[in-house]
Amino acid sequence: MPGGGRQRVVLQLAFAAAVLFLFLQFSPWSLLSKPAAYSRPPRPKTSFPWGDLPQRYPLDSFRPLPSGKPEKIQTIQHKFGSERPAAKAERKRRLQAVKASFDHAWEGYINHAWFQDEVKPLSGEAHRFLGDWAGTAVDALDTLWIIGNYTEFERVVDAIEKKDFTRPSRDIVLVFEATIRILGGFLGAYDLTEGRYPVLLLKAQEMGEMLYEAFDTPNRMPASWWKWKSAVTGDPQTASNGAPLADLGSLSLEFTRLSQLTGDPRFFDAISRITDALDQAQDSTRLPGMWPGTIDAASWTFTNGHFSLGALSDSAYEYLPKQYMMLGARPEALQYRQMYEKAFPIFQKHLFFRPMVPNNTDILFSGNAKFNDEGHLITEASVQHLACFAGGMVEIAAKIFDRPTDLETGRKLIDGCIWAYNAMPSGIMPESFFALRCDDPAHCVWDQAQWDKVDVKKGSPPGINVWDTRYLLRPETIESIFIHYRISGDTAYQDIAWELFQTIERQTRTQIAHAALEDVTQQEPGKLDNMESFWLAETLKYFYLVFEEPGVVSLDEFIL
Repeated sequence: MPGGGRQRVVLQLAFAAAVLFLFLQFSPWSLLSKPAAYSRPPRPKTSFPWGDLPQRYPLDSFRPLPSGKPEKIQTIQHKFGSERPAAKAERKRRLQAVKASFDHAWEGYINHAWFQDEVKPLSGEAHRFLGDWAGTAVDALDTLWIIGNYTEFERVVDAIEKKDFTRPSRDIVLVFEATIRILGGFLGAYDLTEGRYPVLLLKAQEMGEMLYEAFDTPNRMPASWWKWKSAVTGDPQTASNGAPLADLGSLSLEFTRLSQLTGDPRFFDAISRITDALDQAQDSTRLPGMWPGTIDAASWTFTNGHFSLGALSDSAYEYLPKQYMMLGARPEALQYRQMYEKAFPIFQKHLFFRPMVPNNTDILFSGNAKFNDEGHLITEASVQHLACFAGGMVEIAAKIFDRPTDLETGRKLIDGCIWAYNAMPSGIMPESFFALRCDDPAHCVWDQAQWDKVDVKKGSPPGINVWDTRYLLRPETIESIFIHYRISGDTAYQDIAWELFQTIERQTRTQIAHAALEDVTQQEPGKLDNMESFWLAETLKYFYLVFEEPGVVSLDEFIL
């Protein structure tokens, strides 16, 4: 999912995944029970009316939302049959174990850092990095509802009602992070609860109106690191010079959905200008078909020569098939399909590779491509946990775009990330590592002599030369496992998910919550005082959903 790159380190990485739950079709959802009617507290007056702020670079007109008849989208989910009683009992046992893990982390958050952005799982201190916007509480709203904790859900909604989100506590707003975690958190929870909490849409609109001001630049491209006080005083703004691709290409779902719910075309118009600009540049980058990891958004130039599905880029590609679904496969949505289908052959040719591994397993990883100082394109067998979303993306696109042969590619990418987890001494995949690329995927046999020539980092297992030893509680692998299970119906992936969950829970649990890990090359990796909001909002959500009834949050009804 959704769910952004996926290391949410300030100014560096962009999150893929997706944190957003949005209706594709507004059909009743009966598999989740609902609490009694909610009594809304009085609405507070906002501190600053962003919607009334005059623009320095106003527009004469706005692109309207597509209004034609939506086309039928290919069914995504497997048609599940009846479940044996013993299998059902085991599934429910696992489901409750994941819920207990969520409850533990949530309790640590509310006891030590209630309504702050994050809790530090070792010290118990609050971590404010977004703008004092209660990042964990807002980001995890949908998970609270899914697991049936309606009391805590409504507690958060009450606190949201009373909080002013229109004046950030930080001078610089990270537009991408605010969009996927806060705006997406409001919209996802609003849709998931079928609109029964109107304050969520109200707050989404307030947040959207504020973030829209980041687009008030000469070329209408947003400032990724937005100095909001300059907007208030009317000072000139420009788009960012080294903007991550994901910061630009991963706003479309949330802004489109906000226009759909409010009828205000400004938000859809804003992201459509980005899409058009990316579309026009796709054939003229240094690697035609893909965009580099960073873009000079002010001059709209693409001189950077680094291409990947990992940090800085990931969710820009992930959002292409999802935006196609968001727009109901209408003719106007065809642009997103074409952009994805233009990029996919480049993924296959330059990024996806079969690694040489000791057991000769037929798996794939997604690596990097870059231009060296002499201007030659080289491929790197450099693997990032962030890029583990790719298997799920490929399988979703294979279904909705009727590309059945791509399903095997998606599965092999997912199996590659699973293999990397199992290969590590801790049982957990590192943030990044190098592998050995097989020149001939059809004849890929482990060569110990070749591996012995590699300058391997201490603690690395055969086939993996670890670069960044950390594990940051990331969701990408379980997200793709969840998607594959829902598409294939293969219960072996539920068993795989269970093994991963038990290992991650054991290694990351602290007295307060769950902690990122310092060095997964060790059997006891050591803990870091960090728990990003996506642990509750995504990682545990996907672990929960892989053991939930298949009709709950169906991929045919929701975009994650």
